[in-house]
Amino acid sequence: MVCACLLTIVLALYILFDVNYFLRIGFTIGVGRLLHKKKKIFDTTTIYGVCTTQDVDLVFKHMNNARYLRELDFARFHYYDSSGIFAAVAKRGGGAVQGASSTRYRRPIPIFMPYKVTTKLVYWEGKNFYLEHEFISLTDGFIRAVGLSKQTVTGLDIPVSEIVLEVEPNAQRPEITKELQLWINSMEESSQKYKKKN
Repeated sequence: MVCACLLTIVLALYILFDVNYFLRIGFTIGVGRLLHKKKKIFDTTTIYGVCTTQDVDLVFKHMNNARYLRELDFARFHYYDSSGIFAAVAKRGGGAVQGASSTRYRRPIPIFMPYKVTTKLVYWEGKNFYLEHEFISLTDGFIRAVGLSKQTVTGLDIPVSEIVLEVEPNAQRPEITKELQLWINSMEESSQKYKKKN
């Protein structure tokens, strides 16, 4: 009877929630805290994965596009926890949301291929952090996909530069790259377009 109840609860959780997502977040943060030393904000962090049958596209040959974005969630959680940025934001009562992302796929990640996702902070301004990610296959070291993430801090009345200085007092904001500036310009154009419609 107890086994049947537990099985029903587990089944209900899997139906109502993406349980594997939450387990993976807990695993990623837990492993990061146990096995990796604390990182500075400009250090590159790394998580590892393998393309499984749950990640593939319709033809069962390589990772589908949605899974790349999901992996970036785990990479960001790991980076923010390892660098202490999220703790500094949460201590002040704030949070962070994904404001935008851009991913360029260079070569597919085939089924059962192991890979790593690297994450580094490349810029910040106003309420936003900008992260750069790379999906690198472990078999040949090829950068399979590159991504940019814009993370917007919510619930705080201070710029993110104050959070950065709290975590790492001597940090200097990097020069913005041409690629990132063009992407920011593109988002601003999109924002203006939709402001005119509303």
